[in-house]
Amino acid sequence: MNEVTVSSPATVSNVVCAFDVLGFAIAEPCDTFTLRKTSKKGVTIINRDNFNLPTEPEKNVAGVAILALLKEVKEESGFEIVSNKIIKPGSGIGSSAASAAGVVVAANHLLGNRFSKEQLVEFAMCGEVVASGSRHADNIAPCIYGGVTLIRSLNPLDIISIPAPELFVTVIHPQIEVKTSEARQILKRNVPLKDAITQWANVAALITGFMKSDYDLISRSLEDVIVEPVRSILIPAFDKLKIKSKEAGALGGGISGSGPSVFMLSKDLKTAKKVETAMKDVYSKTGVEFHTHVTTISQQGVHLKTK
Repeated sequence: MNEVTVSSPATVSNVVCAFDVLGFAIAEPCDTFTLRKTSKKGVTIINRDNFNLPTEPEKNVAGVAILALLKEVKEESGFEIVSNKIIKPGSGIGSSAASAAGVVVAANHLLGNRFSKEQLVEFAMCGEVVASGSRHADNIAPCIYGGVTLIRSLNPLDIISIPAPELFVTVIHPQIEVKTSEARQILKRNVPLKDAITQWANVAALITGFMKSDYDLISRSLEDVIVEPVRSILIPAFDKLKIKSKEAGALGGGISGSGPSVFMLSKDLKTAKKVETAMKDVYSKTGVEFHTHVTTISQQGVHLKTK
């Protein structure tokens, strides 16, 4: 096999209270990447979208991830990447992770699946450093593993797949940019112990709610007392979005990644669509352009795309 095409899903990270440790894949939107093995060493990048991302491998998230993988490969070969991105960079739903994870999974297929998922996460995290300035896996892991994933540790890497009930996800993406690196800079470096205790309890309860399919517990646990109060000021009408979404029946939700996207979880499709209507109603009054998605938590991570 000398060529393969993969579909790489968007992801929601942080999941309200679980900053940098919890994330999940969503069924839509997805990026598409075609990789070809080449006789020439190194990486060539061809962009088939209008995002004007760098084509120099050392400056491109996907390129850096592939270069990290190639360091471990004892072959006189390289890769050509044809990138067709749908997930807008800076959207908060894992655009950089989709790129980095998508290409390393595709390359692994072409190399006979010699690397484990955990190793692929390590390679892909090198790309995240380019995008955000930090090495984190809460988008990368669900993008590769699918479903809900917990990052217990980065050093050594310890990823745990969390079983969860079927949940519908409504996402609104205001057409503004919030850079992950800048959103990290405004966070407090120290937090009161009482807030930390509240946060720990919510993370533990949220994971328990997923594992027990306890929708009420999931709803009660989707509260963030540390990160959201700071980052929400970057997102127009954030508080009203949450209020109106819950009134429409959402279990709860919050900022996706570092924003500006906001997500809400619902038990069924009908409710998720009502939440979408409520979100649209709020944002139609802000003067800010936006896109919405109604989708599900996807149990499938990066996967081969069939023609």
